[in-house]
Amino acid sequence: MGRPVVHFEITGRDGQALRSFYTRLFDWQIDADNPMGYGMVAREGNTTEDGVGIGGGIAGMPEGEGGGYVTFYVSVPDVEATLTQVESLGGSRALGPEKISDDLVIGQFRDPEGNLIGVIQAMSQSA
Repeated sequence: MGRPVVHFEITGRDGQALRSFYTRLFDWQIDADNPMGYGMVAREGNTTEDGVGIGGGIAGMPEGEGGGYVTFYVSVPDVEATLTQVESLGGSRALGPEKISDDLVIGQFRDPEGNLIGVIQAMSQSA
């Protein structure tokens, strides 16, 4: 069985403007009430009648960083092992592993064409 896409991320220079845009466009309820101001789009309430859909995040980029990106995150059992495999297959590590919280580790890589993809490991997944 393949690994599921579990999160999307949209970033740009003005996180508040992006959150407003996607709220008005898709009627997403976005909660940015956290220390990082990271706008969370919950999966609940954003699915089809069959329950298809994923949650995500919409945020601004740190000052001095690029113009933003759109990416998705795939659930993996081990971020470091996955990033090592990416490198062996011709991709490159962009970030991580980075511990976001006590129960969450993320990483990002660029595939051989330069596309930015994320990987996410819930600590409850680790052995």
